Amino acid sequence: MIGVFDSGIGGLTVVRALRQCLPEYDILYFGDTARTPYGTKSPQTVIQYAIEDAEMLLDRGARILVVGCNTASSVATDALRQRFDVPIFEVISPAVHKAVSHQKGRRVGVIGTRATVNSGVYQDKIRALRPDMEVYAASCPLLVPLVEEGWLKKGETRRIVKKYLHPLKVKQVDMLILGCTHYPLLKEIIQAKIGKRVKIIDSSEELSSSVKDFLLDNTHIASTLKKRGEHQFFVSDVTEHMQKLARKILKSVGKLELIKVTAP
Repeated sequence: MIGVFDSGIGGLTVVRALRQCLPEYDILYFGDTARTPYGTKSPQTVIQYAIEDAEMLLDRGARILVVGCNTASSVATDALRQRFDVPIFEVISPAVHKAVSHQKGRRVGVIGTRATVNSGVYQDKIRALRPDMEVYAASCPLLVPLVEEGWLKKGETRRIVKKYLHPLKVKQVDMLILGCTHYPLLKEIIQAKIGKRVKIIDSSEELSSSVKDFLLDNTHIASTLKKRGEHQFFVSDVTEHMQKLARKILKSVGKLELIKVTAP
């Protein structure tokens, strides 16, 4: 079983992408809706939450972990790999590799939570692979709450996106990495505000391709995973609003099951 966790509902964009690439595999999802967003928390708190999330998924049969949260990916991946002896995938590296392989542009924009942007992880990874690239990052702290609220097409959301993207538009970036798995739900607005010539890099899509390639190259691991196409969705807090939003992201999401996360 492939286990995916995120700070909230937005990580369902990762599940959506995984299901498109690997429709036969069982997926177990956990959204930590009671403690979202992670992007405003300290690194120590995010690491603690990520370990608890991972432990919950592993206890329920996950054999591969997918960190479907850019904030947790940026600050907690090393701690997770030190603690758990399973393949662990994070959303940052696949998006970075997509950006550096782009031959027509040298200016990369990154949008994410404060924690992700302040970590400098995207900037450091891109510059390590392509020193010639210019990287500009902007934190967008209001976007996750707007997505979780379901304000995907509101005028207020459009105005906030425009304000956040303005510094990157001034820099005339060639590519824009969506450094949060909530952001693909705003992709249409983001593309309109940053401009049609800018290539959008969706970390959810790049991550799913990375997992698929790994399983093709490691058949001994792939053979241990259940392939019934079944999916379970857990959250740490649930409301009817969350259920409706989940169905907007993933129509066949089914019922969100409430579960408490405890420290391992």
